[in-house]
This record gives sequence, structure tokens and C-alpha cells, in this order.
Amino acid sequence: MKPPITHGQMKPLFIHGPSVNLRLFFFVILSIVLMAIDHRLHQLEALRATLATAVYPVQYLATIPASLDKWLTESLSSRKNLTNDRVRLAEENLLLKGQLQKFAALETENMRLRELLQSSQKLKTRMLIAELLAVDMDPFRHKITLNKGARYGVVEGQPLLDSTGIVGQIVHVSPLTSTALLITDPSHALPVQINRNGLRAIAIGTGSFNRLDVPYLSKNADVQVGDLLITSGLGGRFPPDYPVAKIISVERDPGQPFAKVSAEPSARLERSREVLLIWPEKNKLPDAPVAADAPVATTESPADAQAETGLDPGGIGFTPVAPAPPLKRTPS
Repeated sequence: MKPPITHGQMKPLFIHGPSVNLRLFFFVILSIVLMAIDHRLHQLEALRATLATAVYPVQYLATIPASLDKWLTESLSSRKNLTNDRVRLAEENLLLKGQLQKFAALETENMRLRELLQSSQKLKTRMLIAELLAVDMDPFRHKITLNKGARYGVVEGQPLLDSTGIVGQIVHVSPLTSTALLITDPSHALPVQINRNGLRAIAIGTGSFNRLDVPYLSKNADVQVGDLLITSGLGGRFPPDYPVAKIISVERDPGQPFAKVSAEPSARLERSREVLLIWPEKNKLPDAPVAADAPVATTESPADAQAETGLDPGGIGFTPVAPAPPLKRTPS
């Protein structure tokens, strides 16, 4: 027969403590305080880097199914497909080698002319291939996570591109991974110019992977469907002469002061799994830190970008500079 349970051995039926609402209120206040400290003082970068390092194995494991599917597809390809691919690649390789010979001659000539002109712009650019680990599922925040971080020399503000054009720029770096903001993000603005005539403009993200807006161009601006937009290099982050987008529509409404111009990005933003990180001009990137939750762009706003690129709202494309006053000679 079991001995009777005494009062001291009885467990309480309900655990007394702070109410659920009080604990919820406490954690909400704590979260707000931590977000404010991180946004204003950037004191939690070390903690964020540690957490990103800890989450890296999970991100790597998440990419294994896609890598396995790719490996199985390549392994199970028929002999006919492999033969066709080999012939096609051989033809493309021959054509590219022929073009490379011409480009090598042009590069040598260009470097010689730049030396004669004492130009400071160089053609050599360091590059690094990075693979996508994750894609932000928010339809209005176009961010991707890459498998290269500070350990490989990646820095905030660094541009990245794929085989067809500009993709975006790095906004946060951890030791093993980094986060990039795509050019189609609504908070991103990029100084560009039309390759055909050199007219400067601004390409702003719309939240859609296949469209960029090009505002502040007047109705009489020389812009046509099919024009190629390239980086102008005026923003200080993206090197010049890289393809950005192609003009797909130009609408000139008589009741509006500016034309409505849309462009399609050249980069395959929704399909690329590898990107190129570039270090233009010996890592001469802006030193100002970028908050992880702040809108990031090559310029602070479209208006600032307009002022920085010298874009004239009247559509001329260049802001006139007032001449300096003449010097007055003092009679001796």
C-alpha cells in the first residue's frame, strides 16, 4: 500500500507568474528597442554575422535538392543529347575564339590609346563567381542570398552581374554569405545612359522582375523602343558601360510633362543561379555603412539621383552650369 501524499509533495495545478499579455507586451517592447538600436547605432552586426554563420549549413542543405536534380538530369541525358550538345558547344567555342581574337586586338589598342590620353580608367576587373543560396519570397523586396561573404573579400555596395547584364549590389555581408538587392527592387535607383546617344537617365525598380521605370525624361527626349541602357558610372558603385536594360515602351501623353518610359532588364533575374561579383577600380566603393532594413540604392532617392547624374527635368539631358564671373583687374 502506497503511503499517503503529503501537502509538501503535491504539485500545484496552475503555475503562477506574469500574465500572457504582460509577457507579450514585454517582448514587443524589447523587440522594438533592439530594432531601434540596430537601425540607429548598428550595434548588432556581430550578432547578425554570428547568426548568419550558424544558419549557413541550413541554407546549404536547402540547395542540395536542386543540385541533386541537376546532377541526375545531366547523368541521365541520352547519348544523342550529349552528342548534339558537344557539336553545338564546339561551334560556339569556335565562334567565341574568333571574336576573342578581335576583342584582344581592340583591348590592346584601347589600352594604348588610354595611355596616350593619360586616362585613369582601366579595363582589368577582378571577378568572383557566387551561387544563390536563397531568394526572398516577398514579392516587393527583391533580395537574394549568395554563398560568398567577407571571407572572400566581399564588401557592402559591391556590384554583381550575370552573363547578360547588371543584377544588383551587395547590401549585407557576413563571414560566409552575403545579401544582394536586385535592380528591380522598388527602393533601388541606378544612374544609366542610352548607349545610342549618351542621354543620361535613372532606372528605378518597380517590384516586377521584367520591368524598370525610366522617369524624368521629357516628351521630346531622344529615346526609342529598343534602345540599350548601360551603366553611366556616375553613381560611384557600378562601373560604366555594363548593360542594364532595353527600352520596351515609350508613351508620350500630351497632358504630362514627362514621357512614360519602361525598360526590360538585360539580366536573367529569375533564372540565373550563378552571378559574378566584381571589384571595380581597386575596391573604390563607398565606405558608408548600409542598414540591412533601409532602402538601398545607388542614390538616396530619384530626386537625388536626378541631381547626381545631372539629368535635366526639361528633357535636355544635361544640367547647364552657370559660367564663373569674370575676374576684375584692379588698376595699379
